[in-house]
Amino acid sequence: MTIPKIGYLFPGQGSQCVGMGKDLFDNFPEARKTFEEANDALGFDLKSLCFEGPEEVLRMTENAQPAILTVSIATMRVSEREGGMRPDLLAGHSLGEYSALVASSSLRFFDAVRIARKRGAFMQEAVPKGKGSMAAILGMKKEEVKELCREVQGLVPDSVVSPANFNTPEQIVISGHAGAVEAAMEIAKKRGAKRCIPLNVSAPFHCALMEPAGRWLKDELDKIVFGPMKVPIVSNVTGGIVTNNEEVKSLLVQQVSRPVLWEECIKTMASAGINEVVELGPGRVLSGFMKRIAPSVAVRDPLVYNPNFRI
Repeated sequence: MTIPKIGYLFPGQGSQCVGMGKDLFDNFPEARKTFEEANDALGFDLKSLCFEGPEEVLRMTENAQPAILTVSIATMRVSEREGGMRPDLLAGHSLGEYSALVASSSLRFFDAVRIARKRGAFMQEAVPKGKGSMAAILGMKKEEVKELCREVQGLVPDSVVSPANFNTPEQIVISGHAGAVEAAMEIAKKRGAKRCIPLNVSAPFHCALMEPAGRWLKDELDKIVFGPMKVPIVSNVTGGIVTNNEEVKSLLVQQVSRPVLWEECIKTMASAGINEVVELGPGRVLSGFMKRIAPSVAVRDPLVYNPNFRI
């Protein structure tokens, strides 16, 4: 009998929805405590925003990031309290890396939820609204998308466009100036991309335009003490395993303006022997990615055994 080796996955921005976490809050004291901690850390009622919206306010980057993190940690705490197995390896997509660091015990939840809100605000402030955009390119290979972006930067003067998320072999997100992203989509369609989907985001994340946000974030991260990791994480920036908390701050700063190597992260987990994963947080986007990247790894529902448990 194969002994399960468990990986936790934590989602990033875009997974939010009005009502997320309410069933957890209503049924489990661990979830209630988590939302109360978040409210205390932020100084406003994040709980009501998660449960009641309005959606356009919840979607704002500085709100969505702490909200998703809070629901993710509430889900994890309930899962473990109700009988879920402890993880052997952790990974989070973009913002989700902060949830992973909380799960590793390297970062206090109180600090994480505050820095998530500031991170969201910095990312929004780095580029005026409407100046940047993102798009998902489906059905083109990694090297083809990289070459496409290089070509567009040569065609559109003083532009930035580059891969932002290598999510699966078939889905790569690009990010940059709005005009350059639009040009890249048009060329991609002509070169056989299955689909090109503009993303409903307020800023061009994970590209060079986010470098100011990284500098501002560094100043805030320098105020926080990161403790030793009880469980290692897989870095978005390198796709490799990180066990040393001294590396974390630098990687988090780089992460803002560097692409998320999610496909590489999942391959690293599979190579490390992870044979079951559970996605902890709103949505099931990462579970879908896992099935496309490493289909031999089993995707489980949150590991709890209570009929009242809901996400």
